[in-house]
Amino acid sequence: MSTAPRLTALDALHRSLGATMTDFAGWDMPLRYASERDEHHAVRTRAGLFDLSHMGEITVTGPQAAAFLSYALVGNIATVGEGRARYTMIVAEDGGILDDLIVYRLADTEFMVVANAGNAQLVLDTLTARAGGFDAEVRDDRDAYALLAVQGPDSPAVLKSVTDADLDGLKYYAGLPGTVAGVPALIARTGYTGEDGFELFVAPEHAEQLWKALTEAGAPYGLIPCGLSCRDTLRLEAGMPLYGHELTTALTPFDAGLGRVVKFEKEGGDFVGREALSAAAERAETTPPRKLVGLVAEGRRVPRAGYPVVAGGNVVGEVTSGAPSPTLGKPIAMAYVDAAYAAPGTEGVGVDIRGTHEPYEVVALPFYKRRK
Repeated sequence: MSTAPRLTALDALHRSLGATMTDFAGWDMPLRYASERDEHHAVRTRAGLFDLSHMGEITVTGPQAAAFLSYALVGNIATVGEGRARYTMIVAEDGGILDDLIVYRLADTEFMVVANAGNAQLVLDTLTARAGGFDAEVRDDRDAYALLAVQGPDSPAVLKSVTDADLDGLKYYAGLPGTVAGVPALIARTGYTGEDGFELFVAPEHAEQLWKALTEAGAPYGLIPCGLSCRDTLRLEAGMPLYGHELTTALTPFDAGLGRVVKFEKEGGDFVGREALSAAAERAETTPPRKLVGLVAEGRRVPRAGYPVVAGGNVVGEVTSGAPSPTLGKPIAMAYVDAAYAAPGTEGVGVDIRGTHEPYEVVALPFYKRRK
C-alpha cells in the first residue's frame, strides 16, 4: 500500500505559485516554478529562494553529546566550536557510507544533525542505536523545523534587508540565532549550490510569513522561487556529491575521494567503522580506487547515471550524475573512472549512450567555482 507523500508547511503556497510538484524521498516538493534554466541562472547571477523542509533535523543533547557524535560519525565533532558547522558522514561498520551530514554545534552540549531526506529515518535509528553507554539524548526534530534557503551572489543583500543579525561576521559553515523578518531563526551560512547563501531553520508555522517577506525583500534583486531541478544542476556544476549517486553504501569515504572527512586522530580514538576505514585508507594508498571526475560533452547528448564510461573499447567507469549545464551550455557529468583515465585532458574517453560512444573531455571538479 502506497503512503501519501508528506507536505511541507509551504505546500499550498507552492501550488499557488504554479509549481510543478514531484515526490522526492517521500515528500511532495516543487520541481520547478516556470523555467528551471531561468531559476538556475537566477541563483548564479542574482538570488533564488528554496524550500528545503524535507531535510531531516536530529537534535543531540547531553553532557556527552560531543563524545557520542565523534564515536557515531567519522568526523571529530568534539572540535567543532559553538556556532560552527561541519560536513561529515555516518558509515556502517564495514565503512560503507550511510549518509553525508552537516552537524551544527548550537551550544556546548547541544548539536543539530541535518540528514538527507531519504536517509533521515535511517540516520535517526542508527544514532539512537549507537547512543547506548553515552550520557546523550537523540531527538527526532524533523517536525520542529521548516528550512528555507536564499542562495546566490545577492543573497547577503537580500537577507540584510530583513535582519539585524551580523551577517558580515558570519563565516561559511557557521550559524547564529537571529530574527529574520520578525521570525526567530537559526541563520546558517551553508548551501548546496556553489554560491554564497544562507539556510534558515524556523518553526513551520512561521515558514509562510518568512517566504513572503524574503520574496518581497528580494524583488529588487531579481530573486525568484527555485525548485529541486535547478538545485540539482547547480550542485552538479559545483561538483557536490548527491547521496544515492556519488555516495552509496557500496563506497567508503576513501572510495569517494572524501577520505579527508575521516579523522582517525580524534580524542578517544574509537569510532564506528574505524577498522574498515583504516583498511580502506591503506588500499587507497597502494591501489587507487576509481576517481570521481568531471566529464564535458563534445556533442549535445546528455549522459545519465549508470551509463558506462568507455575508452579503447573497454568500460573504464560509470556516470553517477549527468545533466545539461546552463552555465557551460553543454552536457556535463560526474563519473567514477579508473585511475589511468582520471587525469584532466585524458584522450579517447567517452560515454556509452544507448550504444553510441559519445566523446567527452575529462576535467577536474568542480565545473564551476564562484568568484570570491
